[in-house]
Parts: sequence; structure tokens; C-alpha cells
Amino acid sequence: MRDVKAILDDRLADAGDTLPFAGHVDERSYVLGEHEFALPDGLDFDLALTNAGEGILATGIVRAHVTGTCDRCLGPAEFDLAAEVDEYFLFEAPSQTQSLGEGEDDVDFSLVGDDHTIDLADALVSAVLAETPFVVLCREDCKGLCPVCGEDLNERDCGHAAQIMEARLASNPFAALRDLELDE
Repeated sequence: MRDVKAILDDRLADAGDTLPFAGHVDERSYVLGEHEFALPDGLDFDLALTNAGEGILATGIVRAHVTGTCDRCLGPAEFDLAAEVDEYFLFEAPSQTQSLGEGEDDVDFSLVGDDHTIDLADALVSAVLAETPFVVLCREDCKGLCPVCGEDLNERDCGHAAQIMEARLASNPFAALRDLELDE
């Protein structure tokens, strides 16, 4: 993703000062694992930049309409995404001698640039990736593809359902219990 830079000026000079920062990024796609997703309308973001004393805290929302491929039927899938952005940009890198509090050894941060800017691109991408569903479906009740013939079961029942159930029952280690008669 290209840079999304915010210029830090006198409006953020003192601790507690807040500045709204909103915009649009004309990003067209992103990849998560083996999935590629399209962003037909790009990304819209609405953030608040706050001087937190030792750095700038960027918080807010990034929104996008996302299209991809259904994991069950391989047809088109789409969803709307609203992700929270929460990124901290330090004015100076912590020194080696500064002690970190308990549990802070893995603290992630970015730095304010020498040109008094912060680049929000990574924060926006991280938020989008975190909100992208692990399993993408064209619809909640997608039936997927028939494992016998490959037919899209959302469009037509190919008749292999009975054959599939029979095979599942035959391979089930508890199938013999089905015929067990219990005396009361």
C-alpha cells in the first residue's frame, strides 16, 4: 500500500491535543494467506490523532467493501468490513537502558518521521487483515461443491447426497452401534 502520511503540526504540539484525520485510499486489492481480495471502492478511514505525551496515538475506523472467492463453492463472495485502527507512534525510540514494564517486551510501535509525519498505511492494512474473516462464504448457508461430481450444490442437487451419507456412515467407527438393541 502506498504511504498514507499525516503531517504533525502545531495543532498536536501539547499532550492531550487531538486532530481528526479522515480520507480515502485508492487501494485495489490485498492478500491474506492464499486468499486474494479486491477492494472495488478502495478504503475509507476516519481517525483521531492524539498527542499522548511520548508519541501520537492514532485511533479510529477503516471501512471497505471487499470481494473474493467463496471457500465452499468457489463462487464470488463479498462483504463489508469495518475495522478498528489503534497504532502508537513514538517521538523517540526507547533507549536500551529504559526499563520496560512487565509484559511490555513485545510492545509494537512506530516512530514519528524526522519530517514530522506519520505513515498510517501499515496501521490501516493491519486493521483490515485482522477483520477479514478466516472462512469467506458467498452466503451463510452455502452448500459448497459435491465431492463426487463437483456440482455447485447451491444451484442444483446432483443426487449424490445419499451416496455421500452412506460412505460417511460406513467409515464411522460407531456405525455398528446403530443396530445395537438395548433392553430397558
